[in-house]
Amino acid sequence: MAIPVALQTVGLLTLSNVFMTVAWYGHLKNMSSKPWWIAALLSWGIALFEYLLQVPANRIGHSQYSLAQLKIMQEAITLTVFVPFAMIYMNQPFKLDYLWAGLCLVGAVYFIFRG
Repeated sequence: MAIPVALQTVGLLTLSNVFMTVAWYGHLKNMSSKPWWIAALLSWGIALFEYLLQVPANRIGHSQYSLAQLKIMQEAITLTVFVPFAMIYMNQPFKLDYLWAGLCLVGAVYFIFRG
């Protein structure tokens, strides 16, 4: 049984965004006392895994979706990964702005995928 393109794309983009979020922001919690270049090297190492998932996700997705659809999909996934990361891992409080940003992305998804 073949996995649908939509599921492959969303799944790989979600995993890619987990690595991306950790690479971009994880060092702020655990490496704030280290020199920036050490955090950068570690982040680049983590980002490699992000790219190993993101590139195939976009290649698979591009067989069915336009470039704009892939970008909006990625941005919506980014927010769904970032909010739990910020709240759970970085101990940031929930803000209504997360909800408003999410609603804006729902609108973006609607407009890019309609018709």
